[in-house]
This record gives sequence, structure tokens and C-alpha cells, in this order.
Amino acid sequence: MHPPDPPADSRLLIQYLRPERRPLTALLGLLVVAMILPLAGPLLIGAFVDAALDGESASQLAALGGLFLLTTLTGDALQLVVTWFSVRLAWRVGNRLRVDLCRHALGLDLDWHGDHSAGQLIERIDGDIDAVTRFASTAVLQLAGNTILVAGVLVISAVIDWRASILIAITVAVAVAVLVRMRRVAVPFYDEEREVQSHLYGDLEERLGGLEDIRANGAGPWAVQKLHEHSAAWWRTARRAAARGDGGLTLAGGVFAAGSVAVLGLSTWQCRQGELSVGSVLALLRFSQMVSDPLWRVAEQLAEAQKAIAGTRRAARLLAEESALPDGHRDDLPAGPPSIEFDGVSFGYGTGTDVLRDVSFELHAGTALGVVGRTGSGKTTIGRLVARLWDTESGTVSVGGTDVRDLTLEGLRRRIGIVTQEVEVFRASVRDNLTVFGTLAGDDAAVIGALRTVGLGDWFDSLDGGLDQHLEGDTELSAGEGQLLAFARLLLADPGVVILDEASSRLDPDTEARLIAATDRLLAGRTAIIIAHRLSTLDRVDEILVLDHGRLVEHGDRARLAAEPTSRFHHLLATSRAAQEVVR
Repeated sequence: MHPPDPPADSRLLIQYLRPERRPLTALLGLLVVAMILPLAGPLLIGAFVDAALDGESASQLAALGGLFLLTTLTGDALQLVVTWFSVRLAWRVGNRLRVDLCRHALGLDLDWHGDHSAGQLIERIDGDIDAVTRFASTAVLQLAGNTILVAGVLVISAVIDWRASILIAITVAVAVAVLVRMRRVAVPFYDEEREVQSHLYGDLEERLGGLEDIRANGAGPWAVQKLHEHSAAWWRTARRAAARGDGGLTLAGGVFAAGSVAVLGLSTWQCRQGELSVGSVLALLRFSQMVSDPLWRVAEQLAEAQKAIAGTRRAARLLAEESALPDGHRDDLPAGPPSIEFDGVSFGYGTGTDVLRDVSFELHAGTALGVVGRTGSGKTTIGRLVARLWDTESGTVSVGGTDVRDLTLEGLRRRIGIVTQEVEVFRASVRDNLTVFGTLAGDDAAVIGALRTVGLGDWFDSLDGGLDQHLEGDTELSAGEGQLLAFARLLLADPGVVILDEASSRLDPDTEARLIAATDRLLAGRTAIIIAHRLSTLDRVDEILVLDHGRLVEHGDRARLAAEPTSRFHHLLATSRAAQEVVR
């Protein structure tokens, strides 16, 4: 299903500017004053020259000079004030858009994320919006203010001489037409440039993430070659975009120069005819140059404007993406551990090949289920479907007697806790790592209690900063300590369902013993699904479910299956014990 057409660039910006109507109106009012004041400058210069030629007194000339200085300084001061407020406004709007983009991206399904690397998302959410913010912080208000300035120039020059005013108006019209035309030509190329940038950043993120494997396998030259290829593509697209964007600036410069020459020639001729004074000629020449100044300021930011427009379009496309997992409408799961039921579930991640085939089973509330099977048998998929990270392709998954598709995603996942063998340790304080930056409720006593419960008490006591100790990701913890930290998070979250996916696969025996003790505490009063290769971690589960090539081949009481010589689980236990004896 294709996403709906995104809103136009202007509509998206207007949507986010609407809450800022009052400060924006105040800024525009201040900008009007700041733009009108410079109009007095050429008139004062002309009056000063005419007064000097007429032999006026020094005091009158000094008064005109002082008035010119006052209006110039006041206008510059107001411009600084406008810039300061406009930057604050633009960043406030940009940050709100960043938050919405981030929240929307996080709400998209995992299939979508599989097609978009982390580097691409960073470029869309931060890079594109940074371009929009930098442009909006100055150029948008400059455009409005300079429009006022140009209109004022045309009105005042018309009062001095209507023919010169027409020449100035023609110059402005032709220059604007050139700039607008070149903008339209250049925008697709700037859009292409930012797309190439996102692929470069995505490739860098993947290479850095696999740095150890690249070094170990001698693939450094290949990684560097890929970087060269992406950099070359960026250079080619940037060159094409700059050629079109800067071409507009060159043409507009020629138009401004021709217009100033025409105004100077016309006004000089009128001065010789006695229709204009020398001061008026200078004023008209200055006015013809003044209209180029604001347009140049906008033109200088044309590249930024084009990048901002491209960024806004890409942001609009991201916001228009729809998750393949529509949110449910029910949020009424009863308190306590819920039951889990699979009814004829088949699923294959959209590949056409089933990972699960017609799987049906029921797990009663408060029961712990161990899921075993060979690699690729579909064990992990069981947990993912319960948490509704994907939707089934056929059949239903129910939690607490309700189809998970009818439950709100937030409500469902609030009741489900998952720990995998890959644990994310944030570059943040211990407190933020455990509460996930305040998402999980719990005072300091509860946080410390969770750490001690999972066996990390000694580790916590060794920290100089306590809960405020900053962690540099997972570099300060062993793999086992990281997984125990994830267990502590789960205790704070207090879910009704716990899913442990190979959570002990990377642990040494001592840490595994601590994890098993923490598991006993975690499973108490909860429904649990434990996916494991190490069958020793399933000693405390109530039931066993055996998968083989996506099919459920055995499900029953753990003790009964372990004691039954013909059961699949009994065979797996025997094989596991034999392998351990060989190792010894």
C-alpha cells in the first residue's frame, strides 16, 4: 500500500507556525519598523548634498548628518532584535517538528525500519530539519521585511520620479523571475543531494556498527571504497545542484547591474534638463541599489532555501508514511498476568516462506512456557507476535482473551516486557538507564532495590556516583551485567507478561546463576515465555513447546515431557547432557 500524497511544503510549515501566531505577528510588526527606517537614508543623503550645494549652514548639515546616523543605527539595532527573536522562534518550531518526526518514525512498523537505516533516519529527522531551521531563522522574515522595503522604495522613488520608479520595478520583477525560475529548477537536485547524504550516513552507521567484523576479516579497503563511492555520488549531485542554484545568482546580478545603470542614466539626463536635483539623482541611484540588497540577501540564502524546501518535502513524506500495524481501540486488559493463545497462526515476514505454520496453543495466566527448537525454527517469532511487533499473516494471537490487533499498541506493550541477548545500555546515568529516561515509574529506593534483586548490588556499590553515575554505553559493563541491568528494568516496569529471548546465551556460569535467581523473582506472578538454547535455563518453567521448521511438534507439562523417553524434549535434554559431558 502506497502512502498518501504528502502535504505541500507551505502547508506543513504553516501547520507548525500556527501555534506561534502571536510572537510571529509581533515579529512582523517590529520588522516593518526595522525595514521602513532605512528608506529615510537616501532621502537624507540627497537632502544633505542639495543643502551643501545650496550653501546651507554647517549646523543644518550637521543636523541632517546626525539624523542619518540615528536612523541607520536604530534600524541596525532593530534588525538585531528581530534576528534574535526569529532564531528562537525558528528553533522552537524546528524542535517541535523533530519531536513529531521522531515519534512518528518510532511508531512505524519494523518492516519499514528494516528498509531505512539509522543513518537515513538521523539525516531526515535532524539534518533536514536543521536546514529548515537555519533557513527559517533568518530568510523567512527577511523575505517579508524586504518585500516591505522594496514596496517602500517603489513608492518613494515614484514620488521623486515615476519613470525611475518604473525602471526599478522592472529590474525587481525580472530579478525575482530569474530567481524563482532557478529555484524551481534547482530544488529537485537539492532533494537528490540530501537523499545521497542520507545513504552516505546510513552506510557509515552500518560500517561503524560492524567495525570489529570488518577489521577481523580484512575488509577495511572495501569499506573505504564504499565511502569513496558515496562521497563521489554526493559531490556529483552537489555540483549539479550548485550549478543551477548559483546560476540564478549570476543572472540576477546582471539584472541588478543593468537596472542601476539605466536608473543612473535616466536620472542624470533629467538632472541636466533641470527636472531633478543632484541630491535626487543620488537618492534614486541609492534606491535602485537598495532593492538589490534585500533580494541579494534572499538570493544568498537561496541554496539554504532550496535545501530547506527539499528537507520539508522529505519530512512531509516521512509524516505521510503509515504503519503496517494499525492501532487497536481497546485498552482494557485486566490486572494481573494474562493468558496467551495462538490460534492457527502462520507468519513469514512477508517473504512468502512461512516461519511459523498453523501454530496453535494456549498458555494459561501465570504459567511459564519454555520454547525450544533448532535455529530458524521460529522461536523468536513467537515472542515478537505476542508483543505485536508484526501482525500474523493468518490466524490470531490473543492476550487476556483479546486479539492483540484490537488492543492499543501502547496498552499492550505496557503489559509486556522483553529481554533479548542484545541489551541496549544508553550513554546516560544509571538512573536514566533503568527508568528509560523517566518512562518507568520508580523512586531511587525502588531503582536500587531492583539492582540488588537481580544481583547487581556489588556493582552498584562500586560506583562513585551512585544512580547519577554516567555510563558510556555498554563499555563499562560485561555482557552478563548488561543483561542483568535489563532484568532490573523489567522489574521496575512490572509487566504482566515476560518474554526472555536467549537472555542467558552469552553469560558465564557465575552470572548465569545470578540471572537464574533473578528469573525466579521476575517470573513470580507473571505469565512468561522463555526462549532458550541452554535447556538448563528451562528447569523452572511449567510447560515446554517444541518447534521444528515452524511447526509445533510438542507442547505439554515440562516434568512429564522430560520423563517421557519418546518425547522430543526428552531427546533434546539427552543430547544437551551428552554435549556437556564431551566439553568436560
